[in-house]
Amino acid sequence: MNDSARCILVMGVSGSGKSHIGRDIAVAMGAEFIDADDHHSPLNVAKMARGEPLDDEDRKEWLMTLSDLFDHYRRQGRDVVIACSALKKRYRDVLRQGAPALNILYLEASRNVLLKRLSARKTHFFTGEHMLDSQLQTLEPPNDDEAICLDVRYSPKAIVERFLAQLNER
Repeated sequence: MNDSARCILVMGVSGSGKSHIGRDIAVAMGAEFIDADDHHSPLNVAKMARGEPLDDEDRKEWLMTLSDLFDHYRRQGRDVVIACSALKKRYRDVLRQGAPALNILYLEASRNVLLKRLSARKTHFFTGEHMLDSQLQTLEPPNDDEAICLDVRYSPKAIVERFLAQLNER
């Protein structure tokens, strides 16, 4: 097993920029990028598209799949960045089963900023004020010991630079 690989989770509620920032971090590191949304079951996607929030049972298999992906890359000694909401601490704990030394970037944003971003989306299955409010109610923000927390009002370039600088200091 090769534990020199860096496994990174970019987390936050929908609209925080997880996928954009995650891709940019992966490019900067020469790592693989995975969007957790691509690993939802068709039933979960349909549920969210109807405006129904996912519950813990809906997320269970999805989180295990993501944990397995972290484990796969870690065992191969390959860096990977996964963008995933990971709203609750226990969800992040499931992900750590595949990557015990998981590095987390939490993208913080106000409800107003998030709502503005979501309303600009045209093709994503997750839209709407009700869905955002459900995620905000579910969110258990990580503390500074668990994650590097950065405000989305910084430019994507600044977020990536700040994250990588803090990651390298750890």
